[in-house]
Amino acid sequence: MATITPNTAYQYKLNIDLNEVDWQSVLNLFKAVAWKHRKADEIEGAFRNSTNTIFIYDHDNIIAFGRVVGDGRYYAMLADIVVDPDYQGKGLGKYLVKALNDQLLDYHFVNLTAAPGADRFYKSIGWKKQTTSYIWPQGPKQLRQHCEAE
Repeated sequence: MATITPNTAYQYKLNIDLNEVDWQSVLNLFKAVAWKHRKADEIEGAFRNSTNTIFIYDHDNIIAFGRVVGDGRYYAMLADIVVDPDYQGKGLGKYLVKALNDQLLDYHFVNLTAAPGADRFYKSIGWKKQTTSYIWPQGPKQLRQHCEAE
C-alpha cells in the first residue's frame, strides 16, 4: 500500500484520551453520513471498548474518525470509518484505514464490514473481498444491504 502523508492542516490523534472527545460531534458526523440510530453515550462506550481509535480534527472540529475492535493479537475489525462529507475525496479515509491497519502488525485476521456502496473505495486501497465471512442479520435492512440473495 502506498504511503499516505497526513495533511498538515489537520490534527491527527491516534489513541487519544477519550475524555477529550465531544461525543455529540461524533454523533452529528454519523448523522451526516446517514448512519442513523445511534446515541452519543453508546458511541462513547463502543469507542472505549475499542483497541485502537483515531480522530482527525480541523481546528476543534472532528472531521473524521475510525476505530478497531480486536482481541489484541489474533482478530481485529476496523469499524466506524467515517469522514465528514465536506472533507471526502481528500485522502482522509485512506489515511484512517492505513493508520489503524498499521497498528495491527502480526494479526492473523483483519477485516471490516463496508458501508453499502463503499466496496470500490476499499478495493482501491488493497482490501480483498472475503469468501468465508458470514453475518447474523439484525433486521431486514441489514439482510437487504449486507447479505447475498438466496
